Amino acid sequence: MLELQTELEGKRTHFGEFLNLIEPKGYHLGGGWDYHSGCFDSILHREGGETIYLRMPFLVRDGILDDQYAGIEFTKPYVIKHVVNVGLDSDMSSLGTATFNQFQEPIDKDATIHDKSKWALAGEQAIEEIIPYLQ
Repeated sequence: MLELQTELEGKRTHFGEFLNLIEPKGYHLGGGWDYHSGCFDSILHREGGETIYLRMPFLVRDGILDDQYAGIEFTKPYVIKHVVNVGLDSDMSSLGTATFNQFQEPIDKDATIHDKSKWALAGEQAIEEIIPYLQ
């Protein structure tokens, strides 16, 4: 995991309004959320069974998360790498092609990120693009 130094930490917005603005840019509500906290995720890179995500965690300050107008406050964003098992699909309709189940649990939820400066910069640049939505 690579923690990022950005202007995002401490910024506040409304959950639904912000999600509507960033979804077209490839962001989604990450799994594992509850009514008091969550995160917005975006894929920075995917190759084979490895995916590098930008994760923007937040706390709910007003209301509950499934409310469009819930007030949220961002905590420190980070980049994380997940590795899933890539192998032969057991479903013969795939004709033996190498595939992976996108819904499987990662075999490594916090895999080593090589070229840390590259991915830290990519995450910071992605956040710079969405900061204007918080103004």
